[in-house]
Order: sequence, then C-alpha cells, then structure tokens
Amino acid sequence: MIRMALAGMLALTLLVGVLMAETLGVETLGAGTLGTAWAGDKPAKVTPVYEHPLPNVPGKTVRGVLVEYEPGGKSAGHTHAASAFIYVTVLEGAVRSAVNDGPVHTHRAGENFTELPGDIHRVSENASDTEPAKLLAVFVLDTKETRLTTPLGQ
Repeated sequence: MIRMALAGMLALTLLVGVLMAETLGVETLGAGTLGTAWAGDKPAKVTPVYEHPLPNVPGKTVRGVLVEYEPGGKSAGHTHAASAFIYVTVLEGAVRSAVNDGPVHTHRAGENFTELPGDIHRVSENASDTEPAKLLAVFVLDTKETRLTTPLGQ
C-alpha cells in the first residue's frame, strides 16, 4: 500500500514536470529521445523526462519515460530491467496492455497500471487507429540498471 502511494506521488510529480516542460518547450534531462520501441511501421517514440536517485533508499533511482504512440502505433513484446517496479499513467488517448498471461486491458487517459519486477509486457499499443496516445512510465529500479527495456527474444 505504501509503495503504491509512493508510486502515485512520483507519477503525479513527473506528470506535472512533463506538462510544464511541454508547455515551455523545455527538454528535461537534456538527453533528447531514447529512441523508438521496435514494432511494425509505427513504433512508439520513447523520451526520458526525469531521473533522480532516491535519497532515502540507497541504490535506487526513479526514472520517468514518456511513451508516445501515433495512431495504430505499438511496441513489441518486452521485459524491463530486472529490478524495475513501474507505475504507468495514460496521459492522452487510450492504450491496450497485457502483462504476463493476463488479459488485454484498455487503459484510457487518467487511468494507470503497474508492472512488477520480472513481468513480461506482451501487448503495448495505441487502442486507436485515428488518435494518438501518450503514457508516462515511472520506473523505480536499481541505480546500476542502464537498460530499461529489452525486446522479447533478446
């Protein structure tokens, strides 16, 4: 329960930061775009927006990543860093997601979901073929982790 409350507060903080950065045209982190998430003709655009070590949890860092799907866009099945707890909030549009052997869920703007260490994210895609979608993924993970996402089979 405390972890969920902490993750919710972190996500809200990051959301405000992302919205302020977009409004001001500021590139937070200065790192630019991480790249795209490998799938089909319309891959997701992935941009780091925040990173900070957790001062009261030695060895842990919080990282925020903005994922943007154009209409019909999707990411291939993937896993995340082994230590990652991920709190995801849909900012715009609707996103279909399936984790492990669970069913596919459609999450709309303002809704959220979590991924636990070791989870397999089988489905991650825009639910619309006509409207874009955005989500903010907040990772709490070991500071030493450098790769956030790995496509299945790699």
